Amino acid sequence: MTVELLRNAVRPYAWGSRTEIPRLQGRPVPAPHPEAELWMGAHPGDPSHVIGPDGTERSLLELVAADPVGQLGGRCAQRWGNRLPFLLKILAAEEPLSMQAHPSAAQAAEGHAREERLGIPRDAANRNYPDPTAKPELVCALTEFHALAGFRDPHRTIKLLKAIETPGLAKYTGLLEAQPDPSGLRALFTTWITLPQSAFDELLPEVLDACVRHLTDHGEFTPECRTILELGETHPRDAGVLAALLLNRLTLRAGEAIYLPAGNLHLYLHGTAVEILANSDNILRCGLTPKHVDVPELLRVVDFSCGEMPVQHGEADGRRMAIYHTDAPEFELSRVEWAAGEGAELQVDSAGPQILLCTEGDLLVTADEGEEVELRRGQSVWLPAADPPVRVRPLAGTRSQLFRATAGTCED
Repeated sequence: MTVELLRNAVRPYAWGSRTEIPRLQGRPVPAPHPEAELWMGAHPGDPSHVIGPDGTERSLLELVAADPVGQLGGRCAQRWGNRLPFLLKILAAEEPLSMQAHPSAAQAAEGHAREERLGIPRDAANRNYPDPTAKPELVCALTEFHALAGFRDPHRTIKLLKAIETPGLAKYTGLLEAQPDPSGLRALFTTWITLPQSAFDELLPEVLDACVRHLTDHGEFTPECRTILELGETHPRDAGVLAALLLNRLTLRAGEAIYLPAGNLHLYLHGTAVEILANSDNILRCGLTPKHVDVPELLRVVDFSCGEMPVQHGEADGRRMAIYHTDAPEFELSRVEWAAGEGAELQVDSAGPQILLCTEGDLLVTADEGEEVELRRGQSVWLPAADPPVRVRPLAGTRSQLFRATAGTCED
């Protein structure tokens, strides 16, 4: 058995940070270009590479395809075939991402089959379902992390709309007042994202001016208004700016997480986080992007359930591990922390395919046969299901943090 480091791909999307991922990996800052995501897994578009003891590398995608049972475990391979079901990321957002939702497993399978029958190329710009799988995700903050996620309670949204009410906005406030429930949210959301451009161009400046006045008056909805102004400045002709008025505005502290199941409309605003998601590319965008937006298909997928977005802190499992529970069968994420001066070992049992990611301090990963690998901040290792447990402990008595990603339940 070998404990093998991963070489992971950095995705240079325009909304990324030039400092956070390089700093995490101990590279010079700022980077020449934005670095948005660090991918760890076997995604076909940019798989990690396993570094062998002699320095040779092999794609994790190829390893899993060649030996799905040994790499994933029998039950996981039976359910997911030769596909690692999760993708682990470091996400570093300097600017807001697109507003989006993801399909359920049934919606993804149906949409993929439909687009296959229509002959739409899988890499086409107007392709909604390049694969037949769901894409639930969980994001856990490493720094203060800002997001919009899930529809706010309609009564609270009505209060926000009245706080920034303008002549043009009043009729839309009334629309939600008449039906303050998921059906009313669907009606208002649909109305806003299908507004004629001329009507939107009249309404948005009114809304932005009202947000400025609310900030000047130190109103109750200051965070929400700041976000609308930021989005309105970067996307002045995009209906997603109005849709953002309907979503919960969240600020996560380090270690806090939100789970985004199928249909949850969300938008990451700013900050650095660990994200784990199903290994899928299925995205239905609402706006705030130059990419393809398919409104009818989006409305088929979006879940208009409403209320406060649950924030997880991780459920304690033993002295130092916290698990973020979800109903996603594709993944499970846990966090392990050691305070400065602690040196106790943690045994990581074989529980299907696993990736261990160090986000703070330096760690030593030891196999049963005594082989050791130093896991530095920003590095990760791959643990196949067939390998025995390993032990992990911090080096040099520093405060250390480890994230452990593995598959969720492999039962049908």
